[in-house]
Amino acid sequence: MRTYKIALGFAPAGDKVQQGDGKTPEGMFTITRRNPDSKYHLSLGIDYPQADDIARAQAAGVDPGGDIFIHGQPNGFGKLATIPTDWTAGCIAVSDTEIEELWRVVQTGTTVEIRP
Repeated sequence: MRTYKIALGFAPAGDKVQQGDGKTPEGMFTITRRNPDSKYHLSLGIDYPQADDIARAQAAGVDPGGDIFIHGQPNGFGKLATIPTDWTAGCIAVSDTEIEELWRVVQTGTTVEIRP
């Protein structure tokens, strides 16, 4: 088990409710896909939205959003630089060195817990 300092969505307080809210989903997720061509120096996709997220969003008449990834910094940003604030649209950002470590050891099907 590992713990990483992360950057979240631009409005990080609370769990993701809908597309565009700037929040990051919280809880237990599974890595469902790997993107070596990400615009954010490698990315690992999680299984959001889950059934309860979809049901909650439908009840509220909103889109739950999707395409949530654990990823590195923007390509071209510089491998040694890390944006120090919450800046994503709802993803989980780590340093490029950390995403490279995760890329090596995390396989599709791995369970991850996202806790701010």
